[in-house]
Amino acid sequence: MFNRKRITAALIGLLVLVLGGWLVKESTDKSPSSPSSAHSSSAAAASGASAKVPGSGAGLAVKPLSSLPSQAADTWKLIQKGGPYPYPRNDDVVFQNRENVLPAQKNGYYHEYTVKTPGSPDRGARRLVTGAAKELYYTGDHYATFVVVDPAR
Repeated sequence: MFNRKRITAALIGLLVLVLGGWLVKESTDKSPSSPSSAHSSSAAAASGASAKVPGSGAGLAVKPLSSLPSQAADTWKLIQKGGPYPYPRNDDVVFQNRENVLPAQKNGYYHEYTVKTPGSPDRGARRLVTGAAKELYYTGDHYATFVVVDPAR
């Protein structure tokens, strides 16, 4: 009998803690932002860190070009120059987005480019994909996942 009372009291206490934590979270989520957070966000805006990167609204992570393999920057330079590309039959061709990882667009909206993989006997799995609205995406796993690329960083 004694153990049953202790277990019941412990469960009630746990329930009160969870409910209290939930209520505290709800009240803090609805409170206006503090002056310090407003200051930090305005500082970020002033530094240009919050500048809109094309494609950033796609719900994908945004990564600086400098954080990708160096070959991605080489491919980006070729794209900006209009080629020539190392795989002319496979680069600057329409990317079909069959995996539907990128936002849905009409056929011809996206184009893909090979990012060389050192030591690979073929094109490898790395690609840059551009969108007609100046978006730049990178995949290192042959279209399974993508990140939005910020070429300015």
